[in-house]
Amino acid sequence: MSVYTPVAPAELSAWLRNYSVGALVAAEPIQSGIENTNYFVTTTQGRYVLTLFERLPAEELPFYLDLMAHLARHGIPCPSPLADLSNQFLQHLKGKPAALVTRLSGRSVEAPDATQCAEVGSLLARMHLAARSYPAYLENPRGPKWWRFAAREVRKFLSKDHQALLESELEFQAEHRFPDLPRGPVHADLFRDNALFEGARVSGVIDFYFAGVDCLLFDVAVCANDWCLSPSLMLDEERIGALLAAYESVRPLTSEEKAAWRPMLRAAALRFWLSRLYDFHLPRPGMLVHAHDPEHFRRILECRRAS
Repeated sequence: MSVYTPVAPAELSAWLRNYSVGALVAAEPIQSGIENTNYFVTTTQGRYVLTLFERLPAEELPFYLDLMAHLARHGIPCPSPLADLSNQFLQHLKGKPAALVTRLSGRSVEAPDATQCAEVGSLLARMHLAARSYPAYLENPRGPKWWRFAAREVRKFLSKDHQALLESELEFQAEHRFPDLPRGPVHADLFRDNALFEGARVSGVIDFYFAGVDCLLFDVAVCANDWCLSPSLMLDEERIGALLAAYESVRPLTSEEKAAWRPMLRAAALRFWLSRLYDFHLPRPGMLVHAHDPEHFRRILECRRAS
Protein backbone atom coordinates (compact mmCIF):
# COMPACT_ATOMS: atom_id res chain seq x y z
CA MET A 1 0.00 0.00 0.00
CA SER A 2 2.98 2.33 -0.15
CA VAL A 3 3.28 4.68 -3.11
CA TYR A 4 6.17 3.55 -5.27
CA THR A 5 4.63 4.74 -8.55
CA PRO A 6 3.05 8.21 -8.48
CA VAL A 7 0.12 8.68 -10.84
CA ALA A 8 -0.84 12.17 -12.00
CA PRO A 9 -4.55 13.11 -12.19
CA ALA A 10 -4.38 13.48 -15.98
CA GLU A 11 -2.85 10.00 -16.31
CA LEU A 12 -5.49 8.48 -14.06
CA SER A 13 -8.34 10.28 -15.85
CA ALA A 14 -7.19 8.89 -19.17
CA TRP A 15 -6.78 5.39 -17.73
CA LEU A 16 -10.27 5.41 -16.20
CA ARG A 17 -11.76 5.76 -19.65
CA ASN A 18 -11.07 2.02 -19.93
CA TYR A 19 -13.90 1.54 -17.38
CA SER A 20 -17.55 2.51 -17.05
CA VAL A 21 -17.03 4.36 -13.77
CA GLY A 22 -17.52 7.98 -14.79
CA ALA A 23 -15.04 10.84 -14.56
CA LEU A 24 -12.30 11.26 -11.96
CA VAL A 25 -13.22 13.48 -9.01
CA ALA A 26 -10.32 12.81 -6.62
CA ALA A 27 -7.41 10.43 -6.01
CA GLU A 28 -5.69 10.03 -2.64
CA PRO A 29 -2.56 7.93 -2.10
CA ILE A 30 -2.84 5.29 0.62
CA GLN A 31 0.21 5.69 2.82
CA SER A 32 0.30 2.44 4.79
CA GLY A 33 1.55 -1.00 3.89
CA ILE A 34 4.65 -2.15 2.05
CA GLU A 35 3.78 -4.16 -1.05
CA ASN A 36 1.89 -2.22 -3.73
CA THR A 37 0.96 1.29 -4.78
CA ASN A 38 -2.64 2.07 -3.80
CA TYR A 39 -4.93 5.04 -4.27
CA PHE A 40 -8.43 5.80 -3.08
CA VAL A 41 -10.22 6.89 -6.25
CA THR A 42 -13.49 8.82 -6.32
CA THR A 43 -15.39 9.23 -9.58
CA THR A 44 -18.77 10.58 -10.54
CA GLN A 45 -20.08 7.01 -10.24
CA GLY A 46 -18.60 5.80 -6.96
CA ARG A 47 -15.59 5.09 -4.73
CA TYR A 48 -12.87 2.61 -5.64
CA VAL A 49 -9.35 1.46 -4.80
CA LEU A 50 -6.67 1.47 -7.50
CA THR A 51 -3.76 -0.91 -7.06
CA LEU A 52 -0.55 -0.91 -9.08
CA PHE A 53 1.26 -4.19 -8.48
CA GLU A 54 4.92 -3.47 -7.85
CA ARG A 55 6.53 -6.89 -7.54
CA LEU A 56 3.93 -9.64 -7.66
CA PRO A 57 4.51 -11.84 -10.72
CA ALA A 58 2.01 -10.99 -13.45
CA GLU A 59 1.05 -14.64 -13.85
CA GLU A 60 -0.07 -14.79 -10.20
CA LEU A 61 -2.35 -11.75 -10.31
CA PRO A 62 -5.41 -13.50 -11.79
CA PHE A 63 -5.40 -15.84 -8.77
CA TYR A 64 -5.93 -12.91 -6.37
CA LEU A 65 -8.41 -10.96 -8.47
CA ASP A 66 -10.49 -13.99 -9.42
CA LEU A 67 -10.48 -15.14 -5.77
CA MET A 68 -11.91 -11.80 -4.64
CA ALA A 69 -14.55 -11.97 -7.36
CA HIS A 70 -15.39 -15.54 -6.34
CA LEU A 71 -15.74 -14.67 -2.65
CA ALA A 72 -17.81 -11.56 -3.40
CA ARG A 73 -20.22 -13.69 -5.46
CA HIS A 74 -20.57 -15.97 -2.44
CA GLY A 75 -21.54 -13.15 -0.09
CA ILE A 76 -18.17 -12.46 1.52
CA PRO A 77 -17.76 -8.68 2.10
CA CYS A 78 -14.54 -8.23 0.18
CA PRO A 79 -13.49 -5.88 -2.62
CA SER A 80 -14.95 -6.83 -5.97
CA PRO A 81 -12.68 -6.28 -8.98
CA LEU A 82 -14.14 -4.19 -11.78
CA ALA A 83 -13.89 -5.48 -15.33
CA ASP A 84 -12.76 -2.98 -17.94
CA LEU A 85 -14.52 -2.39 -21.27
CA SER A 86 -12.77 -5.49 -22.62
CA ASN A 87 -14.16 -7.54 -19.68
CA GLN A 88 -10.73 -7.94 -18.06
CA PHE A 89 -9.92 -7.44 -14.37
CA LEU A 90 -6.25 -6.70 -15.03
CA GLN A 91 -5.05 -3.61 -16.87
CA HIS A 92 -1.74 -1.69 -17.01
CA LEU A 93 -0.91 1.81 -15.79
CA LYS A 94 2.49 3.53 -15.79
CA GLY A 95 4.00 0.28 -17.05
CA LYS A 96 2.69 -1.70 -14.07
CA PRO A 97 -0.13 -4.25 -13.84
CA ALA A 98 -3.10 -2.47 -12.28
CA ALA A 99 -6.61 -3.22 -11.07
CA LEU A 100 -9.61 -1.27 -9.86
CA VAL A 101 -11.77 -2.72 -7.07
CA THR A 102 -14.75 -1.52 -5.09
CA ARG A 103 -14.04 0.46 -1.92
CA LEU A 104 -15.73 -0.94 1.16
CA SER A 105 -17.22 1.08 3.99
CA GLY A 106 -16.07 0.90 7.59
CA ARG A 107 -12.88 1.40 9.58
CA SER A 108 -10.27 -0.91 11.06
CA VAL A 109 -10.08 -1.31 14.83
CA GLU A 110 -6.93 -0.84 16.85
CA ALA A 111 -8.06 -2.55 20.08
CA PRO A 112 -10.64 -5.24 19.22
CA ASP A 113 -12.87 -6.66 21.91
CA ALA A 114 -14.17 -10.22 22.18
CA THR A 115 -17.27 -9.43 20.11
CA GLN A 116 -15.18 -8.10 17.25
CA CYS A 117 -12.82 -11.09 17.46
CA ALA A 118 -15.84 -13.36 17.18
CA GLU A 119 -16.98 -11.45 14.09
CA VAL A 120 -13.59 -12.01 12.47
CA GLY A 121 -13.55 -15.69 13.42
CA SER A 122 -16.96 -16.26 11.86
CA LEU A 123 -16.02 -14.33 8.72
CA LEU A 124 -12.79 -16.28 8.32
CA ALA A 125 -14.62 -19.60 8.52
CA ARG A 126 -17.21 -18.44 5.97
CA MET A 127 -14.38 -17.37 3.67
CA HIS A 128 -12.78 -20.79 3.96
CA LEU A 129 -16.03 -22.55 3.11
CA ALA A 130 -16.78 -20.22 0.20
CA ALA A 131 -13.27 -20.67 -1.20
CA ARG A 132 -13.58 -24.46 -1.35
CA SER A 133 -15.23 -24.17 -4.78
CA TYR A 134 -12.55 -21.82 -6.13
CA PRO A 135 -10.73 -23.85 -8.79
CA ALA A 136 -7.43 -21.95 -9.23
CA TYR A 137 -4.28 -22.98 -7.37
CA LEU A 138 -1.36 -20.93 -6.06
CA GLU A 139 0.81 -22.22 -3.24
CA ASN A 140 1.13 -19.76 -0.36
CA PRO A 141 3.80 -17.36 -1.71
CA ARG A 142 5.07 -16.73 1.83
CA GLY A 143 5.16 -20.37 2.83
CA PRO A 144 8.09 -22.58 3.92
CA LYS A 145 9.99 -22.29 0.64
CA TRP A 146 10.00 -18.51 0.99
CA TRP A 147 10.93 -18.74 4.68
CA ARG A 148 14.17 -20.50 3.74
CA PHE A 149 14.95 -17.94 1.03
CA ALA A 150 14.25 -14.99 3.35
CA ALA A 151 16.28 -16.53 6.17
CA ARG A 152 19.34 -16.74 3.92
CA GLU A 153 18.90 -13.10 2.91
CA VAL A 154 18.44 -11.62 6.40
CA ARG A 155 20.73 -13.82 8.48
CA LYS A 156 23.69 -11.44 8.11
CA PHE A 157 21.70 -8.66 9.78
CA LEU A 158 20.93 -10.68 12.92
CA SER A 159 22.77 -11.09 16.19
CA LYS A 160 24.10 -14.56 16.97
CA ASP A 161 21.27 -15.16 19.42
CA HIS A 162 18.65 -14.22 16.85
CA GLN A 163 20.38 -16.31 14.19
CA ALA A 164 20.17 -19.26 16.57
CA LEU A 165 16.50 -18.59 17.19
CA LEU A 166 15.81 -18.46 13.47
CA GLU A 167 17.67 -21.69 12.72
CA SER A 168 16.01 -23.49 15.61
CA GLU A 169 12.53 -22.47 14.50
CA LEU A 170 13.14 -23.36 10.86
CA GLU A 171 14.25 -26.83 11.98
CA PHE A 172 11.16 -27.17 14.17
CA GLN A 173 8.83 -26.12 11.37
CA ALA A 174 10.48 -28.50 8.91
CA GLU A 175 9.42 -31.30 11.24
CA HIS A 176 5.85 -29.99 11.64
CA ARG A 177 4.37 -29.49 8.18
CA PHE A 178 1.03 -31.33 8.76
CA PRO A 179 0.33 -32.37 5.14
CA ASP A 180 -2.99 -33.98 6.08
CA LEU A 181 -4.65 -30.90 7.58
CA PRO A 182 -7.55 -29.32 5.63
CA ARG A 183 -6.18 -27.00 2.97
CA GLY A 184 -7.56 -24.41 0.62
CA PRO A 185 -7.25 -20.75 -0.39
CA VAL A 186 -6.35 -18.62 2.64
CA HIS A 187 -6.13 -14.87 3.11
CA ALA A 188 -2.83 -15.29 5.02
CA ASP A 189 -2.69 -11.64 6.16
CA LEU A 190 -5.93 -10.96 8.04
CA PHE A 191 -4.51 -8.47 10.52
CA ARG A 192 -6.57 -5.78 12.21
CA ASP A 193 -5.84 -3.26 9.47
CA ASN A 194 -7.23 -5.64 6.83
CA ALA A 195 -10.71 -5.89 8.36
CA LEU A 196 -13.25 -3.10 8.39
CA PHE A 197 -15.99 -2.61 10.97
CA GLU A 198 -19.17 -0.59 11.26
CA GLY A 199 -19.80 -0.68 14.98
CA ALA A 200 -19.55 -4.26 16.19
CA ARG A 201 -20.25 -5.68 12.71
CA VAL A 202 -17.48 -6.61 10.32
CA SER A 203 -18.20 -4.81 7.05
CA GLY A 204 -15.30 -5.96 4.93
CA VAL A 205 -12.01 -7.79 4.56
CA ILE A 206 -9.37 -6.33 2.26
CA ASP A 207 -5.87 -6.89 0.83
CA PHE A 208 -5.86 -10.41 -0.60
CA TYR A 209 -2.45 -10.04 -2.22
CA PHE A 210 -0.73 -12.53 0.08
CA ALA A 211 -3.42 -15.16 -0.47
CA GLY A 212 -2.57 -18.70 -1.52
CA VAL A 213 -3.34 -22.31 -0.81
CA ASP A 214 -2.22 -23.50 2.61
CA CYS A 215 -3.54 -25.13 5.77
CA LEU A 216 -6.74 -23.38 6.79
CA LEU A 217 -5.47 -23.49 10.37
CA PHE A 218 -2.53 -21.28 9.36
CA ASP A 219 -5.02 -18.52 8.50
CA VAL A 220 -6.61 -18.84 11.93
CA ALA A 221 -3.20 -18.66 13.61
CA VAL A 222 -2.27 -15.51 11.68
CA CYS A 223 -5.45 -13.87 12.96
CA ALA A 224 -4.91 -15.02 16.52
CA ASN A 225 -1.37 -13.62 16.66
CA ASP A 226 -2.65 -10.14 15.82
CA TRP A 227 -6.25 -9.89 17.06
CA CYS A 228 -5.93 -11.63 20.40
CA LEU A 229 -2.69 -10.33 21.92
CA SER A 230 -2.42 -9.37 25.57
CA PRO A 231 0.07 -6.65 26.60
CA SER A 232 2.59 -9.42 27.32
CA LEU A 233 2.06 -10.77 23.76
CA MET A 234 0.47 -13.94 25.08
CA LEU A 235 -3.00 -14.79 23.76
CA ASP A 236 -5.79 -13.10 25.68
CA GLU A 237 -8.07 -15.90 26.86
CA GLU A 238 -11.37 -14.08 26.32
CA ARG A 239 -10.59 -12.88 22.81
CA ILE A 240 -8.97 -16.07 21.53
CA GLY A 241 -11.83 -18.06 23.01
CA ALA A 242 -14.34 -15.85 21.19
CA LEU A 243 -12.47 -16.03 17.88
CA LEU A 244 -12.11 -19.82 17.94
CA ALA A 245 -15.66 -20.48 19.15
CA ALA A 246 -17.10 -18.30 16.39
CA TYR A 247 -14.89 -19.94 13.78
CA GLU A 248 -15.88 -23.44 14.92
CA SER A 249 -19.56 -22.54 14.91
CA VAL A 250 -19.18 -22.30 11.12
CA ARG A 251 -16.35 -24.77 10.40
CA PRO A 252 -15.44 -27.07 13.30
CA LEU A 253 -11.73 -27.81 13.61
CA THR A 254 -10.65 -31.41 13.23
CA SER A 255 -8.85 -33.25 16.01
CA GLU A 256 -5.68 -33.08 13.90
CA GLU A 257 -6.02 -29.30 13.60
CA LYS A 258 -6.47 -28.92 17.35
CA ALA A 259 -3.30 -30.97 17.92
CA ALA A 260 -1.39 -28.74 15.47
CA TRP A 261 -2.52 -25.43 16.99
CA ARG A 262 0.64 -24.60 18.96
CA PRO A 263 3.09 -25.33 16.13
CA MET A 264 0.87 -23.38 13.73
CA LEU A 265 0.92 -20.32 15.99
CA ARG A 266 4.70 -20.54 15.86
CA ALA A 267 4.64 -20.89 12.06
CA ALA A 268 2.50 -17.76 11.74
CA ALA A 269 4.85 -15.81 14.01
CA LEU A 270 7.90 -17.01 12.08
CA ARG A 271 6.41 -16.01 8.74
CA PHE A 272 5.83 -12.42 9.82
CA TRP A 273 9.10 -12.09 11.69
CA LEU A 274 10.88 -13.08 8.48
CA SER A 275 8.83 -10.85 6.19
CA ARG A 276 9.33 -7.85 8.44
CA LEU A 277 13.06 -8.53 8.70
CA TYR A 278 13.24 -8.75 4.91
CA ASP A 279 11.33 -5.52 4.31
CA PHE A 280 13.19 -3.66 7.05
CA HIS A 281 16.72 -4.62 6.03
CA LEU A 282 16.20 -4.94 2.26
CA PRO A 283 13.78 -2.11 1.44
CA ARG A 284 12.87 -0.96 -2.04
CA PRO A 285 13.08 2.70 -3.05
CA GLY A 286 9.73 4.45 -3.04
CA MET A 287 7.71 7.33 -1.70
CA LEU A 288 5.62 7.03 1.46
CA VAL A 289 7.12 3.67 2.32
CA HIS A 290 6.01 2.15 5.63
CA ALA A 291 8.01 -0.77 7.08
CA HIS A 292 6.92 -2.60 10.22
CA ASP A 293 9.17 -3.32 13.19
CA PRO A 294 10.40 -6.93 12.96
CA GLU A 295 11.06 -7.12 16.70
CA HIS A 296 7.34 -7.34 17.43
CA PHE A 297 7.03 -10.73 15.80
CA ARG A 298 10.34 -11.98 17.13
CA ARG A 299 8.94 -11.43 20.61
CA ILE A 300 5.68 -13.13 19.66
CA LEU A 301 7.61 -16.12 18.32
CA GLU A 302 9.57 -16.41 21.55
CA CYS A 303 6.33 -16.26 23.55
CA ARG A 304 4.77 -19.02 21.43
CA ARG A 305 7.87 -21.17 21.81
CA ALA A 306 7.73 -20.76 25.59
CA SER A 307 4.01 -21.49 25.97
